[in-house]
Amino acid sequence: MARQIVMNASGDTHYSFDPTDTEALRKAEERFRALTGAGFTAARRKDGQAQLVRSFDPSADETLFFPRLQGG
Repeated sequence: MARQIVMNASGDTHYSFDPTDTEALRKAEERFRALTGAGFTAARRKDGQAQLVRSFDPSADETLFFPRLQGG
């Protein structure tokens, strides 16, 4: 199972999906595009390191989404 983790002000939300399921993969890519389009930064976590990603990677086991920083 692959996961997309969305960080936000109240914690995080996890979305798990089966990368071999065509419909689940379509929804995951749609979520990726919606979040990055809304200003979230996407990073692939691998071997304890985060690597910035600019496009949907169906082979990623875990993708983290960080909201845009806001000053105040």
